[in-house]
Amino acid sequence: MSLQIVVGAGPVGSATARLLAERGDQVRVITRSGSGPDGVERVAADASNPDVLARYAEGATTIYSCAGPPYHRWSTDWPPLGAALIKAAESSGALLVTTGNLYGYGAVAGPMTEEAPLRPNSIKGHVRAKLWTDALEAHRAGRIRTAEVRGSDYLGAGAVTSFSVAVLPKVIAGKRASAPADLDAPHSWTYVGDVARTLLAVADDETAWGRAWHVPSAEPVPVRALAARAAELAGAPPARIGAMPVIALRLAGLFNPTARELVETQYQWRRPFVLDSTAATVAFGIKPTPVDDALSESIEALRT
Repeated sequence: MSLQIVVGAGPVGSATARLLAERGDQVRVITRSGSGPDGVERVAADASNPDVLARYAEGATTIYSCAGPPYHRWSTDWPPLGAALIKAAESSGALLVTTGNLYGYGAVAGPMTEEAPLRPNSIKGHVRAKLWTDALEAHRAGRIRTAEVRGSDYLGAGAVTSFSVAVLPKVIAGKRASAPADLDAPHSWTYVGDVARTLLAVADDETAWGRAWHVPSAEPVPVRALAARAAELAGAPPARIGAMPVIALRLAGLFNPTARELVETQYQWRRPFVLDSTAATVAFGIKPTPVDDALSESIEALRT
């Protein structure tokens, strides 16, 4: 029974821990609060403390980075956590598999593939790009072994996106919603369970290390169409949704730190934002969960 470390117990971390436990691994989940799913060891610790994380990672086979600092604290909280993860992987000899995202690509003109260069155009994009390049540099130097798994905006239980927080609750309640987006631009969505499945698949295949992989994700669905389908699945009245202008988001940001942080990533919502996940689908045989299933899980989680 191998020891697997999962840092973070959000939707992806919890799903990853459950999958590992189901297949018989010893699972240790590390969070500041000591939270995590049932059936695994839960440790309350500061994973950004390199000595603490290294101690808990001793003897581990893999470290899964599934943490997510508060959105408005990425630039301060991610760098020390990223450095601690690299140190823990180096001292323990464990493989480091990180849950990433698409911010590092910046604004693109077409579907994003893993071969696309990292050209961040936001503070958050620069943070994510450096986390990966630091880990990859350590990998190429022979200090650690690592890989990164990137998904688009999440759907599924516990997913936190502008759609799941600001749009979905109002749609299933029959209320009018608004989103800071081009409501008809194609947009990729990634199911949290598929992120966990891809993390494990990458970790189990040493030929997959030393590079990034995109989580198998369903065909893109515009925000308006996604809201309409959510209303149908929830048995709610037809969705009513309007586009929030950027100026309104800026004004909201005067009082809400999360809204303030969304301004710099508006390029992801005002134009097509499409993830190409062909490589992982072919390499690992993972078929993306249908959007209807992911939406249904999101709806059920909100209701319960």
